Amino acid sequence: MRLLCAGGGSGGHVTPVLAVINELAKTDPSLEVMFVCDKAFFEQAKGLMAHATVPVEIVTVPAGKFRRYSNISLYQKMIDLSTHGKNAVDLFKLMGGLSKSIKLFQRFRPDVVFAKGGFVCLPVGYAANLLKIPLVIHDSDARPGLTNRLLAGYASRIATGMPVENYPTYKKSITTQTGVPIGDKFRIYSQAEQGALRSRLGLASDRPVVVITGGGLGSMSINRAILSGSERLLQRGVQIYHICGKNNYNKLRGLVPKDENYKLVPFVYENMHEILAVADVVVARGSATFMQELAALARPTIMIPAKVLGDQVKNAEIYERANAAVVLSDDAIAQGDTLVLAILELLDNPDYSASISTALHAFARPDAATQVAKLILEVVAQPKGSHEAVS
Repeated sequence: MRLLCAGGGSGGHVTPVLAVINELAKTDPSLEVMFVCDKAFFEQAKGLMAHATVPVEIVTVPAGKFRRYSNISLYQKMIDLSTHGKNAVDLFKLMGGLSKSIKLFQRFRPDVVFAKGGFVCLPVGYAANLLKIPLVIHDSDARPGLTNRLLAGYASRIATGMPVENYPTYKKSITTQTGVPIGDKFRIYSQAEQGALRSRLGLASDRPVVVITGGGLGSMSINRAILSGSERLLQRGVQIYHICGKNNYNKLRGLVPKDENYKLVPFVYENMHEILAVADVVVARGSATFMQELAALARPTIMIPAKVLGDQVKNAEIYERANAAVVLSDDAIAQGDTLVLAILELLDNPDYSASISTALHAFARPDAATQVAKLILEVVAQPKGSHEAVS
């Protein structure tokens, strides 16, 4: 089987694809895979796809991004000429991406296309429709993404991370809640396993560990908040594992405390599951994929959704209603010691921390990769031409 996958913009669009590829490869070792992403994300995608169990050809296509900011008023949007100009330019990028996607399809000749989300999927999905190649899309977030909403009418199957009721515009007969595919190394680890992992990571077994991450590109608001409160945490004996984002590392490494209990790294490709597994508290954005990984690990989590990303805000609302995470805003963590106090509250109250972990673990869907792989195989097995009736 030849599988063409697309996803980009963040690791949350790539790691689920990796999990599905590895699941499909279990039954088809001869699986041929092409992964399409945007140019800016190529190096990160290359690092992540190195862990696929079959070779993956990684290519880039230009793709425009329709910028729309949920945290500003309609009037502000109307007078934002800079954004309008960028959107106009990106329309031409979309057309260029469509042309390149068609050429890639003609060369690779995929049996099926799996689009995970992100603006790079739009030209790929349109090319699949033009060439009558079956399309499977996956939406992780509680609020459907714009790209997937535009592609849903062409899809043979739609997989979702949240219950189908969250996606009212999707055709129910082809939509299935699968959960978000994640690697099988994201699971609950025993105390003995955690001890071994701490030793491997150079972390003390008798001190709490707080993992800070703002995603692959990092978050300056989270970085600033943890730096401002780091001395207080270190004085309490906390070990800080700070994943600051590759674009921020050089700026921050001269600013962090000179303390062996403060570890600053730009990005993690290989062993994120190990780092998260030993965390007593995780501070993160609101990525649906990352939250599924934390749910599988059952880690007490503080969510700080990016306010310009409505999907993250919606995700955070769902977890907060279920008491499955502590949710703070960017504005809140910019004030005083808000983030540090939230971290210490979890560390100082084991029962509270355990209740958060238990509620979060209830969201875990460990068979998600298997379910998505099953949908893809079902689509490939359909007679030629039957996909057109669905779209």
